Amino acid sequence: MNWTTSADLRAQVQRLWDRGELLRASVSDASEWPRRLSLKAPTASDLTERFEAVRNWVHAVADTPHVRVDWREWTHRVQGRQRLPTTVWVDSLQDALAFIGQGQAVQRYLALWQQTATAQPTLLPWLTRRPLQVLELTDAWERLLTVVAWLQAHPRPGVYLRQVDAPGVDSKFIEAHRGVLAEWLDLALPPEAIDATASGSAQFTRRYGFLDKPLRLRFRLLDPALPSLPGCHGLPDITLDAASFAPLALPVRRVFITENETNFLAFPPVTKAIIVFGAGYGWEALAPATWLQDCKVHYWGDLDTHGFAILDQLREHLPHAASFLMDRETLLAHRPHWGKEPTPTQRELPRLTAEEATLYDALRFDHLQPGLRLEQEHVSYRWLSDRLAHITST
Repeated sequence: MNWTTSADLRAQVQRLWDRGELLRASVSDASEWPRRLSLKAPTASDLTERFEAVRNWVHAVADTPHVRVDWREWTHRVQGRQRLPTTVWVDSLQDALAFIGQGQAVQRYLALWQQTATAQPTLLPWLTRRPLQVLELTDAWERLLTVVAWLQAHPRPGVYLRQVDAPGVDSKFIEAHRGVLAEWLDLALPPEAIDATASGSAQFTRRYGFLDKPLRLRFRLLDPALPSLPGCHGLPDITLDAASFAPLALPVRRVFITENETNFLAFPPVTKAIIVFGAGYGWEALAPATWLQDCKVHYWGDLDTHGFAILDQLREHLPHAASFLMDRETLLAHRPHWGKEPTPTQRELPRLTAEEATLYDALRFDHLQPGLRLEQEHVSYRWLSDRLAHITST
């Protein structure tokens, strides 16, 4: 039997709640009442073969609270005159809320709606779009409105999040709610207070004019004949913020980039060269250093799909960057060290060379082994030295 039960009727109303329709209906006239619920009823043959079950079903539907039932009477050839439900209705929003026990939740939503209408009316469209999220944020609501008001009074403040002087608000609160705040601030702030070129949670501070912690670059001088930086005599391992690294214009011919710290520390000496400790998918710190355009840049990442994706992204800033030890020969020579990449990527990488793209396709489409990866630290030191000698001799 697949007749509609009282639980099924309640589930239909619950789905209206889960889609946010009932909350939206509490602040809008867009919803029409009454609402008809789907009802699958017994057939004439059910009355003949399952009369007791049908009678119990009729009683259960009739006893369902907060709904209105339309009936029809008919004469069955065996059971005689019968009265069966044909349609079930929920007549009002109040009935729907009572049916699923969400009356108090709607009252909370209405209170937050009114608070927002008074304090920040431009945010009301967001409350309509995301009504269930409104309820999830109940405890933080007052402080979220406070952050918006503070930024309206201090557009593009040029301070760190830690310096926001608003009641009950600290930097951890803002960081924890960056997603919501970004959507709110886009509605509440004038266009000139928003940097439209910065998007996503990672660029929240830049988008709204806060200071962010400086990007840092760590690099090693691979040639002892290179001039030391002031105060760094005898220290080949140096870390600078991006703003200080950009104007260095070091007298080097080659720049190596590696993602592995051990490889960074153990990289062999190379004449007129430095090695940079990579930053995964973030290359913002390198971008301002225009002098790198005049250097031969070699990127050494893991031989897996994400290694090639990082190389592809690096070429957005340094189009001439070449891959290093990320070739099929290196991969096949280190078969005993093959591992498994936990979450490979399969997206298109338009900046790869033809040879790189062929190997990338072999990795992402599992031509050699499912999820194959060779981590860069498993490439032998002799192999590294031999390849290094080859490229530096040309």
